[in-house]
Amino acid sequence: ISWFGETFALCILGDGNPKESSPFLNSSDATEKSQQYDGKHMALFEEEMETSPMVSTMISSLANYSSLPQGSKEHEEEADNEEEDKKKKKPVKAPQLGTLMGVYLPCIQNIFGVILFLRMTWMVGIGGVIGSFIIVFMCCSTTMLTAISMSAIATNGVVPAGGSYYMISRSLGPEFGGAVGICFYLGTTFAGAMYILGSIELLLVYILPQAAIFKMEGLEGAEAEAAMLNNMRVYGTIVLSFMATVVFVGVKYVNKLALLFLACVILSILAVYAGVIKTAIEPPDFPVCLLGNRPLISKGFDVCAKTLESGNGTVTTKLWNVFCDSPFLNATCDEYFVNNNVSFIQGIPGVMSGILKENLFGNYLEKGDLVAKKGIATVEGPDDTLTNSNRYVLADITSFFTLLVGIYFPSVTGIMAGSNRSGDLRDAQKSIPIGTIMAITTTSIVYMSAVVLFGACIEGVVLRDKFGEGVNGNLVIGTLAWPSPWVIVIGSFFSTCGAGLQSLTGAPRLMQAISRDGVVPILRVFGHGKANGEPTWALLLTAGICEIGILIASLDAVAPILSMFFLMCYMFVNLACALQTLLRTPNWRPRFKFYHWALSFLGMSLCLSLMFICSWFYAIVAMVIAGSIYKYIEFRGAEKEWGDGIRGISLSAARYALMRLEEGPPHTKNWRPQLLVLVSTDVEQNVEQPRLLSLTNQLKAGKGLTIVGTALAGTYLENHPQAQRAEQSLRKLMETEKVKGFCQVTISSNMRDATSHLLQASGLGGLMHNTVLVSWPRNWKQADDLQTWRDFIELVRETTAAHLALLVPKNIAAFPSNGERFSEGHIDVWWIVHDGGMLMLLPFLLRQHKVWRKCKMRIFTVAQMDDNSIQMKKDLSTFLYHLRIDAEVEVVEMHDSDISAYTYEKTLVMEQRSQILKQINLTKTEREREIQSITDSSRGSIRRKNPAVVTTQLIVTEEQPGVSSKVEKPEEEVQLIHDSTSPTSPATPATPLTPASEGGAQTPGSAQVQMTWTEKADGEPAKPPGASTPEGIKDIFNMKNQSNVRRMHTALRLNGVIVKKSSEAKLVLLNMPGPPNNRSGDENYMEFLEVLTEGLNRVLLVRGGGREVITIYS
Repeated sequence: ISWFGETFALCILGDGNPKESSPFLNSSDATEKSQQYDGKHMALFEEEMETSPMVSTMISSLANYSSLPQGSKEHEEEADNEEEDKKKKKPVKAPQLGTLMGVYLPCIQNIFGVILFLRMTWMVGIGGVIGSFIIVFMCCSTTMLTAISMSAIATNGVVPAGGSYYMISRSLGPEFGGAVGICFYLGTTFAGAMYILGSIELLLVYILPQAAIFKMEGLEGAEAEAAMLNNMRVYGTIVLSFMATVVFVGVKYVNKLALLFLACVILSILAVYAGVIKTAIEPPDFPVCLLGNRPLISKGFDVCAKTLESGNGTVTTKLWNVFCDSPFLNATCDEYFVNNNVSFIQGIPGVMSGILKENLFGNYLEKGDLVAKKGIATVEGPDDTLTNSNRYVLADITSFFTLLVGIYFPSVTGIMAGSNRSGDLRDAQKSIPIGTIMAITTTSIVYMSAVVLFGACIEGVVLRDKFGEGVNGNLVIGTLAWPSPWVIVIGSFFSTCGAGLQSLTGAPRLMQAISRDGVVPILRVFGHGKANGEPTWALLLTAGICEIGILIASLDAVAPILSMFFLMCYMFVNLACALQTLLRTPNWRPRFKFYHWALSFLGMSLCLSLMFICSWFYAIVAMVIAGSIYKYIEFRGAEKEWGDGIRGISLSAARYALMRLEEGPPHTKNWRPQLLVLVSTDVEQNVEQPRLLSLTNQLKAGKGLTIVGTALAGTYLENHPQAQRAEQSLRKLMETEKVKGFCQVTISSNMRDATSHLLQASGLGGLMHNTVLVSWPRNWKQADDLQTWRDFIELVRETTAAHLALLVPKNIAAFPSNGERFSEGHIDVWWIVHDGGMLMLLPFLLRQHKVWRKCKMRIFTVAQMDDNSIQMKKDLSTFLYHLRIDAEVEVVEMHDSDISAYTYEKTLVMEQRSQILKQINLTKTEREREIQSITDSSRGSIRRKNPAVVTTQLIVTEEQPGVSSKVEKPEEEVQLIHDSTSPTSPATPATPLTPASEGGAQTPGSAQVQMTWTEKADGEPAKPPGASTPEGIKDIFNMKNQSNVRRMHTALRLNGVIVKKSSEAKLVLLNMPGPPNNRSGDENYMEFLEVLTEGLNRVLLVRGGGREVITIYS
């Protein structure tokens, strides 16, 4: 049983879509498969061997699956090209990297970086130990929570090379994947710029200050700052060009140097810890010279004293010369210099000195403020202005808590380094979680301990001295290191260069992965590269964006920018994990079990908070960029189906919304036409009335529900290919006409049933259509097209029974396309009977669209003899005012008038034609039965009404090949048309059919109907059928059911008024009368509608669904 279950499950798997359902299956040919099936008791399944492999084959393919596709080559696409790849590619060595080398060390190298060496001590000095600890804890918690989420995603199935981008795009879909992938790419690129700027700062400030092109000697304030930034720009561009060349020449050199750079980082950190331990035993000698409580820049003097005692007396020092105008004791000196003493303190008192208490709290400074020592007496004049400012250590930027967060956060990024190498790992699902979480734990411990140790070992004024100007221009963290500051300076220089190279290597590959995925069409060019797959174009783009960061030139300004992009990326990783967990997607089965949706949400909230804490401005810019990319992919991107979580959340949201909709019908205020558009297709399954979809677009403007349906006659099994073609045709046309909605094709034994099924079965739950849009059957008068109008009338009846509104555009080919624009004109509404306000609502909706926007609305209503037309107009104007609809109002008076001869003639012609139509398709016996039923019913009805009757003699002649028989019925009283007094509906111009003359030629099988009238009551001579005088015609109908005459009269009168008033209108909306209850009058119904709309170019017949659709209330 278990064997059968497994095999059956596999049969279900093979749905003919190898890309999605079976990416791991080998594509051996059918003969091989048949051999596999032979002799293995598999005959039962041999017909399905194309789609369902044997278990043994599938298991071996799956077990040997290797996640080596490079960059963006997704594993689904690899399966398709497997055969070719085997021929072309050399066998690839299986990935061998374990957790330590593959994940832990790369993460360590990427996380420890330039910020730790260049800004960490300054951050502790400005923010205080407590403030800095909070910042570090927040940032490290964020990355830890993100790592937990990432581990869950990374262990949920095989992650091919592509790392974070691959994970996010496959979890959140192409739109989010593309947006976040590009954010991550920009973050990595700006990180490269930050590392390069860090290495240049190390070079020009600490290693080789004399290498500066723009000399800073003697410059003060803004000038010195500008010179420094220009140096950074020049050297940064040179270094970037060099690094890009190295990456272009060969990544293998970068990877070989990676271990060397990592060794530099680890040595530097160990040197700092060694230095901390040494301070407890023997603190190093780094004196800081203070004037009063102000630390002095140590470059301009050698001795920290005003004067020195020598054998000849008191001599002034270089420091004296800095603040006084001459080297003599009677010189004029700076007031503050005179009033305060010079003293020196140890820059590094040591871990046991208790300096931690002083450094616990923050000391935020404005740009240009003095970095002063707390707790030392200083004498300042009441109006002392700062002079000789270039001799003191000053704050170079205004600092505040949120700025520190933005500058520090890049030092915890880099947690994706392991997952980015997923293609090279021996067991990615085991290594990624362990390696990443261990790396974050290690780095977090180092950072938190560093905050406390810096505060416990280093003097506050030295910590706040960003560039170490008070300690002989040494790197502040270097002063703490053992055995020499140069260990840190050289180590950090190499590590920042290495990190910059890694960024320039990783970022182009990420861009190549995104561009090859094809989700962002504009980026496709960056998927190309050298023959060996190196992303040349993507490298050029990366270097260009990196140059932007270098032109900014300030490390403190670039850091918050990349913080934004990384935070956004991490936020979406957390979102992906939380969504998948909450939606309980069947495919969500991570091997890593220590995750929870609450942790992911906390991580996501932290990321969002940190974005706005760092810089609300940059946060909004980053979100706008991501949002723009999202919308661009949504509108222009390739259609991708990756089984993503957003699809899952859409389904859940849709289900929830549908359940809510089921609770009751929509309020009148929320009513909008939810359209079911019924179109017909030709033999090639192309839509016959494309303008119907243009009208749909103009009515809907992309809002609400639209279902475009078509019906096919036949059986589902035989006509399935035609149905698929019809569906593709509908989709294509919907795309062309920009109609947003669904398409549906129904197959049934006949068109009537198929349309009825569409009407009944379309929609789901509360998301149902409430309006049917169908075009008028154009050629309904043609004898070979009888079924069309019968189906149409049945459709009208069904919509009425289902309480659906019905819209019937007549002469649909004349309706405007979406590209046309009416510069002027009117939309005329003929409001004859009230049917829920559809006639008011439709012109309003149409005028929202560009095509109809400039058309004005006119409303006509009809007043009878006993109506007060002035009051009607006033009431209608008030009603429209309350509805907030602008329209001209006109009341048309229709006085009673005699029924004209033309009306009688038109009715007679119509009835004769109807009778002929009825006879044409009947067999002899059916015909006789039909005549008998007509005569029986008419005899009863006429006798009840009036004994004086008009009798009609009906002669039916039928000729068959070889046999000539003439059957003559006795004279019978015939009421030609039975009709109920229900209202009517519209039609198209046609030539009236007249009965064949008695002696006319007859084709075999044809029927001849001859009508004669004989008057039995008074013995007057019979009137001929073509009585020419109105009186004669009236007499014919005198005793008959007058409903047809009355209807024809109404139709002609209304048509005359409408043509007179609205012949120039761009569109006429008109109440559509309902069909007769008695089906024998159906042909007349079509004729009435034809007469009603004759002479009008564009008509939209409207039939309400039996509920109010518009309200005056708010």
